[in-house]
Amino acid sequence: MDKSLKWRLAVVGAVLLASAYCVLPTFTEGLPAWWTHKKISLGLDLKGGIHLVMGADLNVVVENSAVRAADEFRRALAEDNVKALKVAKGPGLTIEAEFPDDGSLTAARALLEKKFSNLAVTARDGLKLTLGLTPAEVAYTREMTARQALETIRNRVDMFGVAEPDIRPQGEDRIVIQLPGLDDPKRAVALIGKTALLEFKLVDEAHTAEWALTNGVPVGMEVLYEREVSPEGQERRLPYLLKKAPLMTGEGLVDARVTMSGRMGEPEVAIAFDSRGARTFERITGEYVRRRMAIVLDGVVYSAPVIQTKIAGGRAVISGSGDVDEARDLAVALRAGALPAPVSVLEERTVGPTLGADSIEMGYQAGLVGLGAVLLFMAFYYRKSGLVADAALLFNFPIILAVLAVFGASLTLPGIFGLILTLGMAVDANVLIFERIREELRAGKTPRAAVSAGFGRAFWTIFDSNLTTLITAIVLYQFGSGPIRGFAVTLSVGILSSMFTAIFFSRVVFDLMLSGRRPERLSI
Repeated sequence: MDKSLKWRLAVVGAVLLASAYCVLPTFTEGLPAWWTHKKISLGLDLKGGIHLVMGADLNVVVENSAVRAADEFRRALAEDNVKALKVAKGPGLTIEAEFPDDGSLTAARALLEKKFSNLAVTARDGLKLTLGLTPAEVAYTREMTARQALETIRNRVDMFGVAEPDIRPQGEDRIVIQLPGLDDPKRAVALIGKTALLEFKLVDEAHTAEWALTNGVPVGMEVLYEREVSPEGQERRLPYLLKKAPLMTGEGLVDARVTMSGRMGEPEVAIAFDSRGARTFERITGEYVRRRMAIVLDGVVYSAPVIQTKIAGGRAVISGSGDVDEARDLAVALRAGALPAPVSVLEERTVGPTLGADSIEMGYQAGLVGLGAVLLFMAFYYRKSGLVADAALLFNFPIILAVLAVFGASLTLPGIFGLILTLGMAVDANVLIFERIREELRAGKTPRAAVSAGFGRAFWTIFDSNLTTLITAIVLYQFGSGPIRGFAVTLSVGILSSMFTAIFFSRVVFDLMLSGRRPERLSI
């Protein structure tokens, strides 16, 4: 046996061992700790679960950006001692500014050019300016908001504990979420869609909420409600009259976890802030000792404790979360961060596991029938050489499954169809090679020379045909949605695997059969 054949046999053995190493965790439990734990997961159509399409209201964020820009421009004018009669948010995305004289107007325009590249003058009427966000600023805000919403939702789903979720953007303002194996869609939707805006607001002690609801809510105040559930399960809403402007928000929050130290063993959510947030929280609690401060999440009061003393260390507790699941979801939403824009469920679809089990069974039966037919045909038509092609075909499966496991791919129903399609494509290269070998044998060449010429001259035909199919699969993956992508992934992996087994593995087997002797005939 020559050195070339030895190293090629070593490559085949290494690929087989590596494939087994990657595939076994999918089908075997109780492997050693040093073994890889990556598995092939089942997609939504096979395992069952939830399919959601959520839309983010990016216009709200752009309008808020205009409000912030107006506030920043007003402060900048004051810091530069530029007099302004009016700087306020106008209709749409405009900002209206009015100045007492030409000097102030000129100074304001110079300040705009120097510090506010995100604003542009859209109109002038005497000493009045109409400003607006530049198109580049609007596009940037929308793009970054969409990205942040996607990452926030992904973080929440990861903390929720869903195995192998599929989360990807769709268009500019939509997010597609697939949660395989989840059996509580209402809880998932509530968690994913939670805005998670945490605010600390001061309770107005001059008037009661009941007085405000009867006589009208004073300017700068608002009435928010706390949900309270009695031991008998009866729910009631307790109103609070709060100052609308928050003392601080949860922007600096770094941790949130469930504890069971509440009264009567009720779950609470302990939160912690970063150093900057801790200083702000300490200053606020020191300034408002003996005052009630409401902890508000998404416009709902969770608790309104009395500040007994200055609280250092940046830690607080949110009580009134209800049961443990609700407290855990609240902690997840806070820890994953607030959504940058309101989101709504545009489409919700639930796939039952029974349908997935039926799909797996039908795919399994179709695969067995197709595999059996191909194996029998190749063995009958090409005899011993057909058995080599059968071995190469079977070698494809551990390689394909190993690659899917390594990359953490989810196997979907279209993916199973891609695997079945690979059956035919895997032996297609062998058919081309075998027919070329037959031609060389008919031309009078020896079996060894015919095998060498057959593999050599069929290579580029095989390469070209597989390359065009691979390009198609790449295009399908790039522009397709979830099911189409699953098909494209398995098809691409199958193409590359079949080229390796047909060209490399089959040649190794033929060379092994012909080594050390000079056969006069080749069973093909």
